[in-house]
Amino acid sequence: MYAIIHDGGHQYRVEEGQKLRVQLREADKGGKVTFDHVCLVGAGAEAKVGTPYVKGAKVEATVLRPFVRAKKVIILKYRRRKNSQRRKGHRQNFTEVQISKIHA
Repeated sequence: MYAIIHDGGHQYRVEEGQKLRVQLREADKGGKVTFDHVCLVGAGAEAKVGTPYVKGAKVEATVLRPFVRAKKVIILKYRRRKNSQRRKGHRQNFTEVQISKIHA
C-alpha cells in the first residue's frame, strides 16, 4: 500500500518504512509528524483518490534527523562579451523522516 501526500508545496509518493526528506519543520529527533493532506491512498484497483484530499486518511512519520542540509547548488549568471558574471550558492534545509504508518 502506498500514499501520495501533499506537504510544503510538494507531493511525495510514500510507503511504510520509507525514508523521506520534507521541508524543514520544528520537530525533535524521535518525534512524531502527521501528514493530513493525503491525495491518494491504496494500491491498484482499490486506490482512493481525493478531491483534493481523501477524508480521514493520514500518514504518520518519525523524525530521524530534524535538520539536514543538502549539497550546495551553484548558480552562475554570465553575460557574454559584457565582462559581467555573478556567482551564488544555495543549500536547502530539510527534515528527514521515516514513514511509520499509513491510515486509509
